[in-house]
Amino acid sequence: QSENSDKSSAESDSETEVEQVSVYHKLLATLKTSPESESEEEDDESESEAAGESEAEMDSEGSQETGEADGGEEDRNDVPQQEEGTTDTAEQTLGQEPADGADTSCDPSHEAIEEFTDVKHESEFSLETNFMEEESGDCNADKRDSNSSRAFSEDPFKQHMDKELEEKEVEKMSTLPKTSSQSKWPRLGQLTFSSTLEKHKTLKADKEVDVKQLYLHKPLESTWPKVNKQYLSSVNKPSDPFFTPLQRELFCIMNTYRDLFYPERNALTNGEEIQRAYCLHALNHVLKANAQVLSNNAKRRDQKPGRDNDDYRDQGLTRPKVLMIVPFRECALRIVHIFISLLEVNEKRKIDVSNKKRFKGEFGFDPEEKPPNLKRPEDYEAVFAGNIDDHFRIGVAILQKSMRLYAPFYSSDIIIASPLGMRTIIGAEGEKKRDFDFLSSIEILIIDQADIYLMQNWEHVLHLMKHINLLPLEPHGVDFSRVRMLNLNNWSKYYRQTLLFSALQDPQINSIFNKHCFNYMGQVAVRNVPLSGSISHVVVQLPHVFRRLEAENITSVIETRFQFFINKVLPEYRDAIMSHTLIYVPSYFDYVRLRNYFKKEDLNFTHICEYTKKGGVCRARRFFLKGEKQFLLLTERFHFYKRYVIKGIRSLIFYELPTYSHFYSEICNMMKATDNGADATWTCTVLYSKYDAQKLAAVVGIDRTAQMLQSKKDVHLFVTGEN
Repeated sequence: QSENSDKSSAESDSETEVEQVSVYHKLLATLKTSPESESEEEDDESESEAAGESEAEMDSEGSQETGEADGGEEDRNDVPQQEEGTTDTAEQTLGQEPADGADTSCDPSHEAIEEFTDVKHESEFSLETNFMEEESGDCNADKRDSNSSRAFSEDPFKQHMDKELEEKEVEKMSTLPKTSSQSKWPRLGQLTFSSTLEKHKTLKADKEVDVKQLYLHKPLESTWPKVNKQYLSSVNKPSDPFFTPLQRELFCIMNTYRDLFYPERNALTNGEEIQRAYCLHALNHVLKANAQVLSNNAKRRDQKPGRDNDDYRDQGLTRPKVLMIVPFRECALRIVHIFISLLEVNEKRKIDVSNKKRFKGEFGFDPEEKPPNLKRPEDYEAVFAGNIDDHFRIGVAILQKSMRLYAPFYSSDIIIASPLGMRTIIGAEGEKKRDFDFLSSIEILIIDQADIYLMQNWEHVLHLMKHINLLPLEPHGVDFSRVRMLNLNNWSKYYRQTLLFSALQDPQINSIFNKHCFNYMGQVAVRNVPLSGSISHVVVQLPHVFRRLEAENITSVIETRFQFFINKVLPEYRDAIMSHTLIYVPSYFDYVRLRNYFKKEDLNFTHICEYTKKGGVCRARRFFLKGEKQFLLLTERFHFYKRYVIKGIRSLIFYELPTYSHFYSEICNMMKATDNGADATWTCTVLYSKYDAQKLAAVVGIDRTAQMLQSKKDVHLFVTGEN
């Protein structure tokens, strides 16, 4: 499976259109009668053994003197020195990034293990053959009083899924630009509402939540306060015992079925409360959708012959309704635990969870496996907690009081997967074994911790977005008389709600939200600007020189940056007096290009990237500390996955601004690890262009960014940590 993980999608838009048209005709017939593939052998370079090392081991004076002295990773000179597009497409070459303690997906053992799916409980969890249980209360829908019927029609789920779009509205959404408006909410801050259709009524933040107004399905109304209790502080008013201020505003938006982009998710502070909020929304949606199907099953069973079956269109072309994309197995484990807690009314009424033991074994983590001496920043510990394997996918079926883990995808309500897990099942054009029909009727897409996928392989996320909500190639046993017209019309993407959570603003993440989300209800994006940047957390005193490069357009930035660096910046550092220079490179393509140039120019340098073996890292760090190597090339992904302190830095060059703003202060503060203390010759140089506005604002703050972008000169800042 993993050999396919690095293949980029070769399909053109036109090919996809042709494919959809033919499938559409195929479905109608059934209705009438009843860039470059490159496989990287990363096995040899898997760094899973690094999980056992301590910082002390890394700083020991390198007893492992084997291999080449200037790095230790196998040369990857096969990466061409080519101009790249608007985004860093190095991810196409990277595939699975090794991480501390992870079972890297490139391990050949992944191929050998056949994927387990639970076949035993198929009939028990079938939506087609089951009926609503009497005690659940929804089977007597016809006998409800008028008030409850009216309430049911006001349910956001019902309103959203029952809305019938007209052809002209769909055409409008496909062709016209979105209109947007701004609003400020107490907790979320600055919001941008955008929509193509006529302006919806302005959404206002609820100061207090009446749980009845949320239309939570049973048993969520009673279980949610217990599940969320640990996040509710004494600050919360007694009148709102359900949500934290952040959850209340997020859920208020989620519950209207608008798309949402929240770029301030923090693994240390609000990550878990956000996760609980979207789990509540996803489970609420699934329970309502399934209750509707089961209730209609009973009505159809009892109906008189000859009645029109069009009254019961309550399903998609395939069963999966919710797709949750998360980076690590630990995240999937937490989500399933939240689901179980939300479904269990009390200790006596436990729900039946099939394959729970297997799930715990495959997604759990033994704390004793963690090396005892590793010292890493708090945010690192929070992100890389538990089982951090990033190649997985699992189907979850929920029916009344039971949950089925490892359900086959076409019998699942919820699919929880990593981008790599999705990539290896979707496959690429021309592959025999590929499947993406199960994505055809996804109604809620949740992408959590999107920033981490920039460090893994962003191409996998783009590949997923190209294959979601397409018409299926096969009918998969669907009863077309029960399929909603929106699905038959191939309008699923206009009803899909996308919830996107990230720790940062990034053009590639913004692109997903702007170009791949078509929800007729519109989009809501949180757009707060950083008032003070991470430069204020730099504790060492040194001058920061921001050198502006002028690029004609966004596609030429990469070439312009390289030429600017080798012609204007590097000559200033070639002198032997400028030894101990660390060059921080976010893009792997740029790293390879610089490494090849340094070799060609016979410069005295060493290099560390995410593929460098443990011994190579030890040697490179030691040579750099002792001054035996003048330059050290360091990739951002290595820093993201390892977070080692590099000692001996006297001069810093940020070839490009870091993806994570706090990496800027973190790298600068490594200078204090140098024994000599403050040094008058310490320097920090940063290359930037006008296209780096978001990253620049996160480092220096919005006010300085505005000044720097207006001025075309280099900017010198002397920051002491108090500024």
